[in-house]
Amino acid sequence: MRNLAHHILPTSATMLGVCMTVIPIIKLMKVGHVGTIIDELLADDSVIFLISALLSYLSIRRPSWGRLERHADIAFVFGLCGMSVCAVLLSFELM
Repeated sequence: MRNLAHHILPTSATMLGVCMTVIPIIKLMKVGHVGTIIDELLADDSVIFLISALLSYLSIRRPSWGRLERHADIAFVFGLCGMSVCAVLLSFELM
């Protein structure tokens, strides 16, 4: 591929940290039922970003496993989509 794993690994780790930081903030805001849904989606996103980071790390360590970089990229995009859904849900709940 285009050596994306070197970019996916630190960004996935950062996004994992963002998800883990936002979960307690949502709990402190006491958003209600939507807050529970957002918490669960962010927890799922954390796992997706962890998988993305692990796959990108493995593709860096084992360049012959080039397919892992593509899977890491796909997982990362799914994680971003999940965070976007959380942002939309939160913004409509706070209006």
